[in-house]
Formats: sequence, structure tokens, C-alpha cells
Amino acid sequence: MSLYSLIASCIGYVLVCLLVFLLIAFLCYCLYIKYIHMKFDHIPGPPRDSFFLGQSQTILRAMSDGRVLHDKFLEWSETYGPVYRLNNLHFVMLCITCPDTTKEILMSPKYPKDKLVYKRLFNLFGIRFLGNGLVTSQDHEQWYKQRRIMDPAFSSLYLQSQVGTFNERADKLMDKLATVADTSTTVSMQHMFNCVTLDVITKVAFGVDLNLLNDSDTPFPKAIEMCLKGMVHYLRDVTFQLYPKNWKFIGKVKESAELLRTTGKLWIDERNMAIRNGDDVPKDVLAQILKSASSEEKVGNDDEELMLDNFVTFFIAGQETTANQLAFAVMELGRLPEILAKAKQEVDDVIGMKQEISSADLGNMTYLSQVLKETLRLYPTAPGTSRYISDDITINGIRIPGGFTGIFNSYVCGRMAAFFDDPLKFDPERFHPDAAKPYYCYYPFSLGPRSCLGQNFAQIEAKLVMAKLLQRFDFSLLPGQSFDVLDTGSLRPKSGVMCKIRHRGNTPSG
Repeated sequence: MSLYSLIASCIGYVLVCLLVFLLIAFLCYCLYIKYIHMKFDHIPGPPRDSFFLGQSQTILRAMSDGRVLHDKFLEWSETYGPVYRLNNLHFVMLCITCPDTTKEILMSPKYPKDKLVYKRLFNLFGIRFLGNGLVTSQDHEQWYKQRRIMDPAFSSLYLQSQVGTFNERADKLMDKLATVADTSTTVSMQHMFNCVTLDVITKVAFGVDLNLLNDSDTPFPKAIEMCLKGMVHYLRDVTFQLYPKNWKFIGKVKESAELLRTTGKLWIDERNMAIRNGDDVPKDVLAQILKSASSEEKVGNDDEELMLDNFVTFFIAGQETTANQLAFAVMELGRLPEILAKAKQEVDDVIGMKQEISSADLGNMTYLSQVLKETLRLYPTAPGTSRYISDDITINGIRIPGGFTGIFNSYVCGRMAAFFDDPLKFDPERFHPDAAKPYYCYYPFSLGPRSCLGQNFAQIEAKLVMAKLLQRFDFSLLPGQSFDVLDTGSLRPKSGVMCKIRHRGNTPSG
């Protein structure tokens, strides 16, 4: 009995010591959080809901009420000014709308992307996802090498050589819409745009014809949609994967992420094999990327993984975003007949009955460019970005110690009366060539060296598809639709933009 008593007393002593240690550690952590509060509390901001979780409860309430989360940030920006503070545990985030600070930080390469968000996207529920690709990489040298390889394939000059393929994919959408118009059926424009933008990416970038407008059973678009849904839960709720009820969904997300990476590896390996065998290969974006990569001094396994990271990034960041922009543009044009008529008139004047739209034609449709820019002001497809600021900085006269995350929200800036008159009004004249340019408060593709690599691709694609749509069809929105937006990482119409399509009587000739 004495041995058992000795063992029990030892275990009890160890447990007491452990509890004391945990209590001391907890108190020390509480003191550290208090220190962080004292360090940053001179910066204005909404009151904390709790000592530990800061304003998280208010944010969760806004999300559960069906509101667009960014509208809450807009409300706070208008209340607390060009810089305000948010807390969560010992982390401090400053939401910044000050144009001078936006310019200083986003235009400089010395401020890395915030690891709290971007590092988490290396994996998606344990499966390598965006990895260290162009969007998520925090190491400047690693990022710069990737950008150097990718830049030639996304230059305006190179993409202009691909306009014929853009036309070909867009024509397939027009043929599909012609069938819809013939049968007088209702169509979800967002679904149509999702199909055509993915078709454009796979054909222009990788020489692969998915033909999604006529074959919706392919698993690729479903995999992208599943990964986007998974991203939202993965980033917002660190406990999401702990609940058994979510495991089936998580399994599907993991399968989808694996499908994207295995498909990317298959396409890249097939292209490399064709090049080694001297076969004729398409002159697409992938060919240009492989050509640039071959000029690098050393290409190893890490570089191959990075190429797959960027393959996944390209589809996740490039497909849904452009589709949503086009859907929002149709939504606004359907509500504003005067602007729609003006856009149609410009299209008629520039391309008339032509089927093939040239790069010069795209450059001459300035009002359509204004419409698309205004769409991105109100509905930025990537609502913001973040940077980690390690050094002390002054923002709007407030001295701020280093060690915080700076949040830059283009949705908020685009809807502030401080930057745009009557900001909720859809007015393409804001972007007239003679109008004053927005000063670092309009950045739908981000700014500076880390701006979106695919913005030229997206702008050519969106403009060409919209021009062909306006050339050939009239459309009207169904009554009683909800035009709220869902905050699922990017903005997209809740309704899908349901329309009735009618022929205009224009039959383009070659």
C-alpha cells in the first residue's frame, strides 16, 4: 500500500505542478494581451466584445445576419476614420483607407503579405493547395523568381497574340445563348460566365478544350467550387474540422484539391514530354511559361511544385472572379437602360457586324472599359489584401508601433463618400479618360509589385465577352430578384443574375 500511496502522491504532485504552471502561463498570456491592448489602444476602433476575442462576436453576428461582411468594415471606416484597430487574442489588425499609406505600403516590396491569412492557404485541410505560389508566397526572392518566369506569358503584348482564342471561346458562349434565346428560356448569366471563363483559361492558358457549355459533367468546375467553399470555412473557423458533421464535406474538399493538383501535373508533364519529343505544341500561356522556366539556371523539384501551386492559383483566382465581374456588369446594365443603350451604341460603332474582335477594337471601346471599371469599384472580385508591418509608421498623424497586420479593403474604399461622389450610384463616367484618376483608393487588382499577374488576361476576357454579348443580344432581368452579394471569399450575386435573352437581329460576319 505504501508503494501505491507514493505513486499516487507523486502523480498528484506532478498534476498540481502542471496546473500551477498552466495557471502561470495563462496569467502571463493575459498580461501579454493586456500589454498589446495598451500598446495599440490609442488608435481609434470599435469596442471589444471580449478581452480575448476582441470584436469577433460583432463580426460573427454580421455574418450570421446575412449581411455582406465588408459592409460592417465600411461602417467602421466611416465611424472611426482612415485607420482603425481590431483585436483578436494578441493579434492586432489595422484597417487602412488612407490613400497615402495605401500607396506607401502596397507600392513597396518591403512589406510581406500577412502570414495569418496567406500562410494558411499553403494547405487546405492538410492537402497542399496554393502552396508558395504567387499569391501566397511571403519570401520576396522566391516570389520574384516566380514572377520573372510568369510575367512574359501575361504581358499585354503576348496576350494580344491570343485574342483569336479568346474570340473562339466567347463565340461558343454566344452560340449557347442563341439557343437559349430561340427557346425563350430563363438563364443564369453567372452560370454561363462561369463556364466560359473556365473554358477560356483552359484553352488560352493550357491548350485544353473542356467545352463546359455543352458538357457540364466534367469534375473540374465542381472541384473549383468545392475548394472555394472549403477556403471560406478553413480561413474563418479554425475548429471547423473538429466536428464530425463536417468531415464528409472536408473529404470532398480534399478530393477536389487533389484533383486540381493531379490534373495540373498531368497537363504540365504532357506538355514537357511533347516539347522533348519535338512535337508541335500550342502557342499558349503554358508554352511561354515553360520557355521562361527553361532559361532559369536551375530548376528543381521545388520549382515543379511551385508551378503546380501557380496552376491551382490561376484557376482559383482567375475563373470565378472574372465570371462574377461579368455577372455584376449584366446586373447593373439590366437595371440601367440608359447606360446599357450607350454601351450597345459604342459596340455597334466599333465592331458593327464583325465576328472577330481585334485588340485594336478592344482599345477603341472606351465606354465599355468604363462600365467594367465601375463594376469593379462597386463589386471588387477580390475585396482586399493585407500586409505585415514590422516597423513603426505614422498613419494620418497617428504614430503606430510596428508588429501589426494592415488590412486594405478595396470594397470599402470604393464605397466611401470621401473618395467617390454618391458612391452607391453606378456611374461609368467616373472613369472617363478626362476624369480625375482615383488616388490610391481604387485597386481591384491590388497595387505595386504584388498586383494581380492576371489582370491583363481578365480585362481582355471580360471586355471581349461583354462586347459580343451586347453586339448580339438584348437581355432583361427577371423581376423580384435579390441583388445581394454573398461573401464567399469574393463577391458574387446571390441570385445568379437570372435573365431573359433575345436576339438583337445582328448576325456577325467573319
